[in-house]
Amino acid sequence: MKRFLASIYLLVCVSTASAQSLPPGTGFAAIPSEKGGQDIFGPYDIVAGWPKDTATVPGHEAWTFAAVRGVFAESVDRVFAVQLGELPNIDRPEPRLLPEIGPGIGYPIARAPWRSFRAAMGANAANLLSGAGARPGVDYRGGHGILVFNADGDLVEEWTQWDALMERPHSIYISPYDLEKHVWVIDDGKHAIFKFTNDGKELVQTIGVAGEGGIDQNHLFWPSYMDWAPDGSFYVSDGGDFYREDRPLGARVVKFDKDGNYLLEWGQEGLPPNESRPAYFNNVHGIAVDPASERVFVNDRQNHRIQVFTKDGDYLDEWSVGRPPADLHMFIISSDSYLWAADRGTNKIVKYDLEGNLLYSWGISGDFPGGMWGVHGMSVDSEGNLYIAEVDNGRVQKFRPRAGANPDFLIAPAVGVLAQ
Repeated sequence: MKRFLASIYLLVCVSTASAQSLPPGTGFAAIPSEKGGQDIFGPYDIVAGWPKDTATVPGHEAWTFAAVRGVFAESVDRVFAVQLGELPNIDRPEPRLLPEIGPGIGYPIARAPWRSFRAAMGANAANLLSGAGARPGVDYRGGHGILVFNADGDLVEEWTQWDALMERPHSIYISPYDLEKHVWVIDDGKHAIFKFTNDGKELVQTIGVAGEGGIDQNHLFWPSYMDWAPDGSFYVSDGGDFYREDRPLGARVVKFDKDGNYLLEWGQEGLPPNESRPAYFNNVHGIAVDPASERVFVNDRQNHRIQVFTKDGDYLDEWSVGRPPADLHMFIISSDSYLWAADRGTNKIVKYDLEGNLLYSWGISGDFPGGMWGVHGMSVDSEGNLYIAEVDNGRVQKFRPRAGANPDFLIAPAVGVLAQ
């Protein structure tokens, strides 16, 4: 026993001496040289007031952001966002007790989000299909789904010409391999992907049959995200948010060539929440391609795992993202070959290497500037600014890299980010 204790003591002494030889803050601090403080927003500072509230824009005076589901930075000065219509612009109510609910129950709770922008629009599976619980023109107004902001946060473009085409825009992209910079919008409610010219004046192509869901070579069913391979072919995570008893749930990855022609697919519906078979999915809600290896990373959301495949759909690997409350929403692969995920359950941004090793995480719940609630989209511009879209807080936010931040903690621009 004495020898054992002596060994432990020696190990502690050596470890302490080694730690003392390192610079202060080395390891977990986002800024190793900083004295005091906390990494509340990780290696970033929040750009408060960006973008400017749409309620300040003529024609929007009584209305503000709803559930913002996607964001894409074409450049520092042109940032796209997609949202589910608009909600009334109302102030946070004064705190009050609610004895009719229970003793000591109050609303709103200090520093906590006080309303769900998705719930306000009835965006759960039952209400979405029935339309119950939300009054158009009172609780929400439709349209205003595609917005574009400049570097100062001004609303500079609004693609209202496509409002009638859209139902539930889910995500927005520009392929890094497309010199014409077409804009792609996935609409899960319409079961389709729409490809527009960069100025938004022309609809170039529709993938799937708009308004008609299905699981075959011509249809999609609740598509959610997409990503491209270097040859221009692209993959779609198909089979997302909602289940309908009268129709099957899509649980697959679909691959198309650079012209949008169907190539192949893989995956089928599993048994949540503990499905362990390869290529069985429950809520395929996120996808990213590593251009170096052409591996395809798939967010098997309800099974709480990331599955990895070859470009042809052959299973390679997987890793768990943790038990609930972990609830991975989506992820991107940065140009320095790391996978950065947004977890809705923990409200953290999480860094993995491409073998699944957890490297870093940051984030804090809240509706204050820099807090997060329901991150559903991420994008990084060429200057390293991070943009997040939130479905529950109902907004898009901009984070600027902190001076002196450890570059290992910063999200590099996405693979092939477009030059400005």
